[in-house]
Amino acid sequence: FQQFSDSGSRKEHVKITSESKPGFLERLSETSGGMLMGLVTFLLAFYLLFTNEGRALRTAKSLDEGLSLVVPLDSIHSISQQNEGRLVHLSGALSTSKPLFDPSYGLSIQAVKLKRNVEMYQWVEYEDSKEYEENGEIKKETKYSYNTEWKSEVVNSRNFDREIGHKNPSAMAVESFTAVSPNVQVGSFVLSKGLVDKIDDFKRLSLANLEDPHADVTRGGDYFYHSENPRRPEVGDLRVSFFYAGLSGDDPHLGAADKVTVIARQRGDQLVPYHTKSGDVLEILHPGDLSVEEVFQKEHQSNTMKTWALRGAGWLSMFVGISLMTRIFYTLVDWFPVVRDLVNIGLKAFAFCVATSLSLLTISVGWLFYRPLWALLIGLLSMVPIVVAKSRVPPKKQQ
Repeated sequence: FQQFSDSGSRKEHVKITSESKPGFLERLSETSGGMLMGLVTFLLAFYLLFTNEGRALRTAKSLDEGLSLVVPLDSIHSISQQNEGRLVHLSGALSTSKPLFDPSYGLSIQAVKLKRNVEMYQWVEYEDSKEYEENGEIKKETKYSYNTEWKSEVVNSRNFDREIGHKNPSAMAVESFTAVSPNVQVGSFVLSKGLVDKIDDFKRLSLANLEDPHADVTRGGDYFYHSENPRRPEVGDLRVSFFYAGLSGDDPHLGAADKVTVIARQRGDQLVPYHTKSGDVLEILHPGDLSVEEVFQKEHQSNTMKTWALRGAGWLSMFVGISLMTRIFYTLVDWFPVVRDLVNIGLKAFAFCVATSLSLLTISVGWLFYRPLWALLIGLLSMVPIVVAKSRVPPKKQQ
């Protein structure tokens, strides 16, 4: 069953589908499949949590090792053979040998990276569904709405519920790309590819000082439009914008060249990765003029944030895995509304407590070989959720 309506440029319709309510055996079969997926997710959580602790401690030790060995350079314009193979620290302005060009739009800039971003005006489908039970059947009401928007990727309208009237082109006539300077230096030192990859603070390039490159291209603000009327674009029209990262020369409109701080190994006139005794790699670049202490402080902060993010992901993976594996108990009583809700609450509390305890226990095992005392304390902490849960159970009446 479908209903259609059209309000301005946004169109929508509603589709209602129905299917028989699944029987007990069918629900049990679906739950069994979920249990297998839950087991995989549960085991993956152990691997993620354990390896994350080893990575975090290895990175922290490597940073401490680097801080004790790094040599600040007196000058970035002279290369000292005494520092060959050593970990060095330097700050200075970026420089490149040649500007980057986009001949299609008559644009050039002295920078490390130049990105052309192409967007096409296209139909986009949005889906909003809700399920309900009626006359012993499970009905699903889905509202499909369509709107025209600028998108940097081609939206495949063949996957729409209703392609008629919402058809998009299959490709863009102009492609996006990112140009990277082949030679990037700080003073007399050439940056490695890994260091260049870290220069990713893209800024929008103003097109105010450029002319329209072709008769079929119109400049509007910071965009080049492939459209007869940019104010009222049609599906298939294009707009192009530009971004740059790592300004490497003084520009009258953009200002002075960007400064960066680098910590890497000196190999001749090149700055390359430094392999620490802890098994990690130091190849650090930050924007601005930073001291050695400031750089390593930022790296420690980044390591801490990454560690906690992965811990959270590991705990969530374990919680979901346990919830899926215990879902069968909910399925067994799902025809009793009151019992079903109580069981659902109990299973969620069980999954929360067990996931928390096992996550802490896994983290403590990861620390065991590096900091045994901390591992013991975390291991004891892992028992807290179980003790708290057990204390809330009412004691049995004495006979």
